[in-house]
Amino acid sequence: MQTSLDLQQALFRHQQRQIDALVAGASKPFKAYEARYRRASRAVRRVISLSELHRRVAAADVVHVGDYHTLRFAQRAFVDLLKHALQTGRRVVVALEFVEGRHQHAVDEYLAGRLTDRAFLDEIGHPYSGAFDIWPHFKPIFELARRRRLELVAIDKRATGPKSLPQRDAYAARRIADAARADDRPLVLVLMGQYHVAPAHLPAEVTRALGAHARRQLVVFQNPEGAWWKLARAGQVDAVDAIELSDDVLALFNASPIVCQRTFLDYCEAEAGDAPVDDGGLAGTVRTLAREIARLTGVRIKDQLARLEVLTPNELDVLDRLRRRGGFSKRELGELEQHVLSGQSAFIPRANAIWLSGFSLNHAAEEAAHFVRHCAVGSAMEQSRRRTDAFWARCVEEAIAFFGSKLVNPRRTCTSLTTWASHFLHDTPGLKATAAFVLALSSAPDVRHPEVRRLVPTGLEQFTAVTHAMGYLLGAALFEAHRTGRLDRADLRALFTDPLPEGAAAYERWSKRARALPASNPKAA
Repeated sequence: MQTSLDLQQALFRHQQRQIDALVAGASKPFKAYEARYRRASRAVRRVISLSELHRRVAAADVVHVGDYHTLRFAQRAFVDLLKHALQTGRRVVVALEFVEGRHQHAVDEYLAGRLTDRAFLDEIGHPYSGAFDIWPHFKPIFELARRRRLELVAIDKRATGPKSLPQRDAYAARRIADAARADDRPLVLVLMGQYHVAPAHLPAEVTRALGAHARRQLVVFQNPEGAWWKLARAGQVDAVDAIELSDDVLALFNASPIVCQRTFLDYCEAEAGDAPVDDGGLAGTVRTLAREIARLTGVRIKDQLARLEVLTPNELDVLDRLRRRGGFSKRELGELEQHVLSGQSAFIPRANAIWLSGFSLNHAAEEAAHFVRHCAVGSAMEQSRRRTDAFWARCVEEAIAFFGSKLVNPRRTCTSLTTWASHFLHDTPGLKATAAFVLALSSAPDVRHPEVRRLVPTGLEQFTAVTHAMGYLLGAALFEAHRTGRLDRADLRALFTDPLPEGAAAYERWSKRARALPASNPKAA
């Protein structure tokens, strides 16, 4: 799946440049520290199961789990490891970088229920509480510790200067060693930044701090970039949950490196308050996505890209800017306003603008794909059609958008037919109705049949919900066909340049292409 990998790596490089510009980490000591982490995290000895990983954790005494602070999946994975550790029957101690050691008293008071969340965060000097605050990611760890009466040790230390990283490691190591050398030999689970838990850093310091009290240590990285790209090049990354890098180093996978980066960039942009999002931020990411999707599909976008405007929640004058760019009527502006307020992102062709309702990488990729699609077919994207053909054409448009997001984030999933069946049986009336349409239409042998036309929803809300669902299902199937070599670069161009003159026929055509049997020697584009 070389085309998808090319796009992911281009975006990774683009976002890494953004992060480098934000983080003052260019000193020689930092670069050396980073290099030791990269050397320790790029090997792939063998793929292992999650059950084996849990067994290895249970057999250790100190487990250093790498954290990506802004990625909620990283803290969720730690909670999962913690729950499995509790099943061993051993006393479990939690050690967190989230709080400085000097605030241990506040941690104890909070776990005892004598401090509210707000009072606790104020006490420890937690710096930020906006939409991308990381406290909600960490709170489940504290809640589990409170519920199970676990010892929770604060291990961070404020430090600056060229020796700040080893100083923080040494301080954390002393706190961890104090807990680990207890006579009952507890299982200590540590959550600290990914670079810190490289074997030559924090684990080595813990060994020194323990002295004669030998303890078995294990490192568990999360989503290490070097190993992730190796697995991606081998076409394995989608199916791998964990790997062994060396005897005492394992890794978990729950997100791609670019998703990890994006969460950090989102945090930084949100933390900056009303700072404009320009080519150094999300707008630049969207343009990078559009360029890469255009390159993969052979669509020329240079002129339109130069005039593209990317609007985000940071802009308070979204409708005024759209009015100036698109010449919309009062009624059309009202509809745009309702769309903005609905919380859904959109590409608005007449204004040559993308509205992003949030900072989701998936949604940014979807709208970039919509933009490239419009560059390929122009007004055909919005041509007047009969209701049924409009419905199926919209399904294909949503499929193209979802396909674009899967190129960037192959782990993205859509609601399966099994889940839709569950919605139909157990959910609210509105979701049941959507599920009924999705299940009925998905089972149709040919959507061009006259009887199928009567199944197309008439109301705008259901029309939108069902086209999204059906489009995502088709997009996922097309991506799988691309991943396995059944859709090559020429097919991708055909998909993005298809004017869809008859929507039902186009949907049927691309559905058949997605279901086509693989060639005898499949090779990804």
